[in-house]
Amino acid sequence: MAMAQWRNGNGTLTVTDGQGGQGEEIPLRIAASYRARSRGLLGQDGIDGALLITPCGSVHSFRMRFTIDVAYLDRKFKVVAVHTMKPGRLGMPRLRARHVVEAEAGAMEKWGIRPGVRVAVVQSGIDRT
Repeated sequence: MAMAQWRNGNGTLTVTDGQGGQGEEIPLRIAASYRARSRGLLGQDGIDGALLITPCGSVHSFRMRFTIDVAYLDRKFKVVAVHTMKPGRLGMPRLRARHVVEAEAGAMEKWGIRPGVRVAVVQSGIDRT
């Protein structure tokens, strides 16, 4: 779903194997507005599923309460890089990254999200707040 007009809301993220097979559907919160992207996971103690921040090429974990996994995605939702960030860190910008997925530490490995893998995102609800 490249070049989509994303809005704050909910959806699902699915890891594809490149051969038509799909993995587990992961609950997803989508942060597309400036306010939602700035807030991200700040002030939370955890997350069920993941958070898609779009557009986004770099993140930080200042004022975070827990360690996170960060997956940088290109415009076609191919994973460019995956890193684990402890609270209080500044992530390096990724030149080709257009979207970022954040989840609790260890989640990306569990879901099979690694560089080179493509993910699919489907928005299922829009947050009107």
